[in-house]
Amino acid sequence: MSYHSKRALTADDLKRINVVSDPQLKPDGSAFAFVSTTANDDNDYTSQLFLQSLEDAQPRQWTFGDAKNIHPRFSPDGNMMVFQSDRSGVPQLWLVHTDGGEAKQLTTFKNGAVDPEWSPDGKRIIFSAPLEEQDDVSKQRELSEDERKKEKEEKSKQPLVVNRLKYKSDVKGFHDDKRTQLVQYDLETETFEQLTTAPTHHHLEDIAPDGKHILFSANLDEDEDYELTNDLYLLNLPTKETTMLTNGNGQYGNARFSPNGEKVACFGHEFAYKVATLNDLYIFDIASGERTCLSDKWDFQLGDAMIDDTRMGQSEAGPVWNADSTHLLFLGTDSGATSLYQVDLSGEWSMVYENNNHVFGFANNHDALVLGISNPTEPGNFYQLNRDGQVTQLTDVNREFLNDVALSEPETLTFQANDGWQIQGWLLRPYGFEQGKKYPFILEVHGGPHAMYGQTFFHEMQLLAAKGYVVLYTNPRGSHGYGQEFVNACRADYGGSDYTDLMAAVDYALENYDFIDHDRLGVTGGSYGGFMTNWIVGHTNRFKAAVTQRCISNWLSFYGVSDIGYFFTKWELGKSLLEDPQALWDFSPLKYTENMETPLLIVHGEKDYRCPIEQGEQLFITLKQLRKEVEFVRFPDANHELSRSGKPDMRIERLQHITRWFEQYL
Repeated sequence: MSYHSKRALTADDLKRINVVSDPQLKPDGSAFAFVSTTANDDNDYTSQLFLQSLEDAQPRQWTFGDAKNIHPRFSPDGNMMVFQSDRSGVPQLWLVHTDGGEAKQLTTFKNGAVDPEWSPDGKRIIFSAPLEEQDDVSKQRELSEDERKKEKEEKSKQPLVVNRLKYKSDVKGFHDDKRTQLVQYDLETETFEQLTTAPTHHHLEDIAPDGKHILFSANLDEDEDYELTNDLYLLNLPTKETTMLTNGNGQYGNARFSPNGEKVACFGHEFAYKVATLNDLYIFDIASGERTCLSDKWDFQLGDAMIDDTRMGQSEAGPVWNADSTHLLFLGTDSGATSLYQVDLSGEWSMVYENNNHVFGFANNHDALVLGISNPTEPGNFYQLNRDGQVTQLTDVNREFLNDVALSEPETLTFQANDGWQIQGWLLRPYGFEQGKKYPFILEVHGGPHAMYGQTFFHEMQLLAAKGYVVLYTNPRGSHGYGQEFVNACRADYGGSDYTDLMAAVDYALENYDFIDHDRLGVTGGSYGGFMTNWIVGHTNRFKAAVTQRCISNWLSFYGVSDIGYFFTKWELGKSLLEDPQALWDFSPLKYTENMETPLLIVHGEKDYRCPIEQGEQLFITLKQLRKEVEFVRFPDANHELSRSGKPDMRIERLQHITRWFEQYL
């Protein structure tokens, strides 16, 4: 079916997109399991598990109902699978035979159990559970729905006593006294054993091939509340002795034992450029404790830094060892794409798969290698990477949606910034594009700022193109994908060269695409992109409409109200509140409101703790008092993730407000 015979995309199509994640190969390499997430009729999401043979074109659905069934993990013999499901009300662990049958509930922990992993002998499962100091893992009882409701009501009547710096976080909300501990379940005796007890959060990284050690990450320092470091620890299960692998100066994760049990590989960094620091790939020798950095001569981001609005669910980014402990596989982010790389223990890397798209996850064992891939006109599917480097498509989860809807293929462009730096971007032509016609234009600015737009599916971009706009999205300095100097270049210069990069992008598009109407330019962005939208309309009147989403308008107050403000402000702007309040005010778009003549829509979530709603509120009140053209849309119960994982109806409503505003003024 041709592009022109298909209909234009709508905001409601968001509910039709099937998002796949977390591929897991069966130990014998014959089949794989994955998670599929879709919107349901209750204005929420359902995640189901599927199993598919690598010889088959059709996946078999394993779980049903409206629950979120995620994190499938095969037992070492491939006969069983443990997974996480909230079908009973909170996330618990369930066990099912791979040849079918009813799933058995393993845990009834009051606050749930998550992220299960098998011991190499298949006799134990180690998982994470939020526990209070006095909790007994052998006496955990799940609350009924009525009991949970009553407990929530009682809690809402009590004041929150705060004595920690890290007392809240976006998505999770206000913290309590529970800490994530590691727990072991013995399948033979059906008993539980708590493995960690320190009053901090523990994250299971891996279980050693001998089954006698586990690798976890945590900050066990007394000053943990004031630090952002995260270390790796080895826990000897027979003796309960804990050994620190890292040095207390960095942030480490994605850690894995080598199959021979001699080494640990992980991603990490030591904050050389604060939050703009590229990940490194480290190898630790367990016997000697010696650390080797394999990536010290590389200049690209390890892992997946691609930004989009439809990916849900975690997927493997690496590093993952090969069977003989000589190589590692990992994802890397470069020039608007993510690819699969391989490296040996001398640091020599090579490309395993690269096709200018978004590899969002992978699974490998034996001769089988499964990739999760998305591109601008494909929300995501799984593919087998064959020995000859060819890919074979395994799933086709959005066939019906893609057969029905026209999507715009982006044109990649590269232009020169004012100081000669090369900046990459993409341009979408509008639905039903006709040569000779003039079209309104929208500039999209990503958040982060240390993230990357690129060759992945982005519903919001496609929707704006479907509504008749030329859409431009770029990676100005500060973005990932172009090396350490580039990603660090916006720090202490917000609204400086990052702003002129974006204006140069607009100039380039206007000069090179004669179908853009110069008098109908719009701009939008979220988070840092919201800050930049505010900054843009405070420094130029060339745009006729703007939509600022989950924005920052006042760095003076952001410092104290954001869950990250107390460190992010200093790290990104170079100054803290007490050091130089004038500098923070100079960086604040609120200072420039008298210059703002562009009609501005402010979109914000009430429960956003990353960029709290007072940021949007201050901007609205100031502009309204100045009698400027401004409107404020507040989304109840929505956090900073509104556009990505918010309630489906809220996400659609948000898109309708954005398109309404641009239709009104462009």
